[in-house]
Amino acid sequence: MTAVDRGKQDRVLDWDGFPGRWEITRSTADTDGELLEMRFEIETVPEEGPFVHTHPHAEERYEVVSGVLEVYVDGEWMEVTAGEEHTVPPGTAHTFRNTTPVEIINVHEPALQHEAFFRRFHQLVTEQGVSLPPEGFNDILLLAMLTTEHEEDIYAVSPPHWVFKALTVLGRVSGYRLPD
Repeated sequence: MTAVDRGKQDRVLDWDGFPGRWEITRSTADTDGELLEMRFEIETVPEEGPFVHTHPHAEERYEVVSGVLEVYVDGEWMEVTAGEEHTVPPGTAHTFRNTTPVEIINVHEPALQHEAFFRRFHQLVTEQGVSLPPEGFNDILLLAMLTTEHEEDIYAVSPPHWVFKALTVLGRVSGYRLPD
C-alpha cells in the first residue's frame, strides 16, 4: 500500500456494521481549522436519530447529494432532498435521520475538535464494540464520556447534558477509558 493509499484510508471511517461509510474530504489540518468536511453514505439511521444536541461554537451544514435527509431542528422535522442544503446555527438543538439511503456532505464550521470527536467515536465502535444505537449500559457510558469530553464541540440536549456528566463520573469511577 502506498503512502497516498494509507492517507486516503486514514480518512475513511467504516463503522463495522453501522450502515454507512464516512470519509473526511477536508480535514481540520487541510483547512487550518476553518472547517471539517465529511461525505456520509448512510443506509438508514434509527427512527430517533442520534441524540438531540447542539454545537455551542460551530454551525453544521448538511448538503444532500442523493436521497432524503430528515433534520430535526428546534422541535420540528424537515426534509432536505437531493440538491438542497440546511444549515444549523451554533447553539441550535438538532439531530438527523433517514429511512432510505442518503449521501450527504456534512460540514462543521469552524472545525474546532469535531474531527477528533468523530475519530474517537469511530474507535469506540470499531475497537471497543460500542453499538449504534447504543444497546447496553457500557455503550451508553462510553458515549456519554466521549460527549462530555467534547462538550465545547457537542452538547447533549436530550437526554440532558447533566445526565451525560453523571454517567461520565460513573464511567470513570468504574474504570472505563476512552481512546486517545
